[in-house]
Amino acid sequence: MGNVFEYVERVANAQMNKEAIEKITNSHPALTIEEAYEIQRLSIEKSISADNPFIGWKMGLTSKAKQQQVGVDSTIYGRLTENMLLRTNEIVAADYIHPRVEPEIAFTFKKAIAGDNVTPQQVWTAVEYVYLALEVIDSRYENFSFSLPDVIADNASSTKFLLGSQPYAPTTTNWAAVQVSMYQNDEKKHEGGGAAILDHPIHSVMELLAQLSKEGRGIMPGDVVLAGAMTDAVAVKAGDMVTANYGPLGMLTLHVK
Repeated sequence: MGNVFEYVERVANAQMNKEAIEKITNSHPALTIEEAYEIQRLSIEKSISADNPFIGWKMGLTSKAKQQQVGVDSTIYGRLTENMLLRTNEIVAADYIHPRVEPEIAFTFKKAIAGDNVTPQQVWTAVEYVYLALEVIDSRYENFSFSLPDVIADNASSTKFLLGSQPYAPTTTNWAAVQVSMYQNDEKKHEGGGAAILDHPIHSVMELLAQLSKEGRGIMPGDVVLAGAMTDAVAVKAGDMVTANYGPLGMLTLHVK
């Protein structure tokens, strides 16, 4: 790790104080993916407490379009803690640096699963429920500008997420075929579907397990996994209302104060 530990403090403080910092690779261009995940782990551990336990994982860069956009060919993951789970469908713009909102599919798990070669069928047997979700992302880097190791170190831009109130059985529908339209103040901004997440959201969980297995980790009972964005993110500001319309499955709305 060498001098990478100094960045743990820097990232943790930026996340806590909601202050933009210079991206790490400006001063440490040789930052590796492994070092970046270590910065992520240690900086998030600083925020973990009895009141803010670890509760799961989020996947990022799960669409081929998004990977091409940022010039990478792999997904990334971040960590979720209790304080990231929104209790109401409101956020305050001043609490963020440059907030953006994405529609997602989330899974909760009833049993542990691990391994780098699991099948979709094995993953489904571990899933308890599927939820509609909105994720609020907010890079802690100036100008929302970063390289792949930078964004990994910054916990994959994780900030907050909202789960729909209705849990769905895994067999409710074909989750790859679910469609969503994203509205900002009643104006349609984006539309997409579950297939945008690695062709099927369950593949995102398989990808997460493959990455976690390199560290000897897996998904535990009770964990939440955000599978990835179904559309591009919508940049929001105070006064905005964002609505994700999932058709017959319902809608999620987020008010920005």
